[in-house]
Amino acid sequence: MYRIGLFSKINKVTIKTLRYYDEAGLLKPAFVDSENGYRYYTSTQLPLLHKIIALRQIGFSIDEITAILNGRNTALIFIERKRELEGAIEESRQQLAQITHYLEIMKEDFNMNYEVALKELPEVIVYSKRMVIPNYDYYFEVIPKIGQAVTEANPGLKCAVPEYCFVIYHDGEYKEKDIDVEFCEAVTAFGHDTETIRFKKMEKIPTAACVYHKGPYSNIGNAYAQLFKWIDDNGYTPSDKPRESYIDGIWNKDNESDWLTELQVPIKKK
Repeated sequence: MYRIGLFSKINKVTIKTLRYYDEAGLLKPAFVDSENGYRYYTSTQLPLLHKIIALRQIGFSIDEITAILNGRNTALIFIERKRELEGAIEESRQQLAQITHYLEIMKEDFNMNYEVALKELPEVIVYSKRMVIPNYDYYFEVIPKIGQAVTEANPGLKCAVPEYCFVIYHDGEYKEKDIDVEFCEAVTAFGHDTETIRFKKMEKIPTAACVYHKGPYSNIGNAYAQLFKWIDDNGYTPSDKPRESYIDGIWNKDNESDWLTELQVPIKKK
């Protein structure tokens, strides 16, 4: 027999760990001296401890190891752990790709103001109007008219909370004139269509690459350039048309340098 101290040295585990395994019911001493409380182990317990150590190194919890040792759902437990590890590996790969992307940006002296985050875009009911606009300044003229027309046709219609007002770019890329856009405003319920404005449900977007642009729309092209570079550098490709979500603008900020717009590009793995 081995006293707990020697047994711990043989197996390169701490005495505290062996006591923990005892309390958890994983590995109880072969003998406990009733007079002094010393724990003793035998060589026949070495394979069991080795198995416990191996399973812990894989990342299994005490409860999972207990189930495995008792022969309960062993294959399912291993399959689930495999899925967890694959998810962690994929997450690490994405993080590595993002770090590589930022290092490349630093080499090229790009503006580091644009930080990209991945988000889910919710399912929403919207009223929308598709049109070709001559330039970005035209928004200031046409968007208030759209809202007014919807309100007149649908008194009491409420916007969604939080507010989600956005434009979809059907050209699929940044353009400075003759832009094919669809203005959308998320609302709480369907309303009555007008001649040019339609209500519809937009499905959830599982993953979108998003970046905030602060300032006027005239230089928003820089944000698009860096966002699409990030998408390509990180092994993604656009899966749908880009959106611009308007958070702050002429309606609530006096200075255009305070305007805040979120660029949202639905993506999928290449």
